[in-house]
Amino acid sequence: MEAFDPAELPELLKIYYRRLFPYSHYYRWLNYGGVIKNYFQHREFSFTLKDDIYIRYQSFNNQSDLEKEMQKMNPYKIDIGAVYSHRPNQHNTVKLGAFQAQEKELVFDIDMTDYDDVRRCCSSADICSKCWTLMTMAIRIIDRALKEDFGFKHRLWVYSGRRGVHCWVCDESVRKLSSAVRSGIVEYLSLVKGGQDIKKKVHLSEKIHPFVRKSINIINKYFEEYALVDQDILGNKESCDKILALVPETIRDDLQQSFQKHHSSLQRWEHLKKIAKYLNDSKNDKCGSRLEWEIMLQYCFPRLDINVSKGINHLLKSPFSVHPKTGRISVPIDLQKVDQFDPFTVPTISSICHELDAISTNEEEKEENKAESDIKHRTRDYKKTSLGPYVKVFEQFLENLDKSRKGELLKKSDLQKDF
Repeated sequence: MEAFDPAELPELLKIYYRRLFPYSHYYRWLNYGGVIKNYFQHREFSFTLKDDIYIRYQSFNNQSDLEKEMQKMNPYKIDIGAVYSHRPNQHNTVKLGAFQAQEKELVFDIDMTDYDDVRRCCSSADICSKCWTLMTMAIRIIDRALKEDFGFKHRLWVYSGRRGVHCWVCDESVRKLSSAVRSGIVEYLSLVKGGQDIKKKVHLSEKIHPFVRKSINIINKYFEEYALVDQDILGNKESCDKILALVPETIRDDLQQSFQKHHSSLQRWEHLKKIAKYLNDSKNDKCGSRLEWEIMLQYCFPRLDINVSKGINHLLKSPFSVHPKTGRISVPIDLQKVDQFDPFTVPTISSICHELDAISTNEEEKEENKAESDIKHRTRDYKKTSLGPYVKVFEQFLENLDKSRKGELLKKSDLQKDF
């Protein structure tokens, strides 16, 4: 992927918002079939402009208004908020206390910086192929639970554009959930707890919940390659000490000595498992069965930003935003190909704008000057670039939403019939 120059961003954004942004799909998503006439109009949008100028409580009548404003403002970042009781752009005219967030998708934000205490390859905003596996595991674990444990059907996973992933759960019933219920869901999905000063962040009870077992089954598929080879979590004294801090004091000294006899993370981990099994079989200590799993979960389990999920009025970066530092587009992730997703091959705004330049012909330039439908022209434009396959993933998500909505309407009409 070609290098991105932030100095070019203003000019690139003009091209992107004029010719490549998938407005029709975007409007179709947030309009949700237009069953409630003011659903889109009461949605909050927030724009971050050049030089970190931040504008909240924006709202639009329709797709055309949204397009015009985005092309006029060229936002560096777009955030989506809740559906409010009144139009967000009129919130100052509403009686105090009357302006309330009413509905929003259930969202999840997973950021690689929250794993800095357990990844050795990178820190802060940096990512690499060795630590991206954490995001792969997070998507697999959270998505399985949302689908199987909660029965949520419409889940859109999106790459943030830099170092994390977002999930939008869009089922109609989910959009109406209260903050208390959202908190309960995110609490259920959280196992790693405690700040920087807390060394042991995962504590399992004697009776292991099915959610934990199923999560461990997913982690098991990645653990050896990710944790023992790529991260080398028992590769040196400092790393070993981190893991020794998580084991019971009764076996800490013995483990420390035996670690010195083994010279790789794989060997040391196998030895730790033997000790755990011995503890498990011993009548004196019941923690062995949980020890191995607690360490695996602390190093690999998803770390959610709870506040993002529980607040209905919380903003989250929009799909198809451009990350101003990397230039990468926040693209939807195909759940059928999670293991193949590579953040470093995601199209950048530079690459797709240059692709567009390369494929422009005289005929297209003529058409652009005609009073032809802008949307038709733009649809063809993004399909010709490497953004196309990602829009297709979004399209499939929207089609499933439409089918579900039509199915519900049919059910309602059947129930209302008199036989």
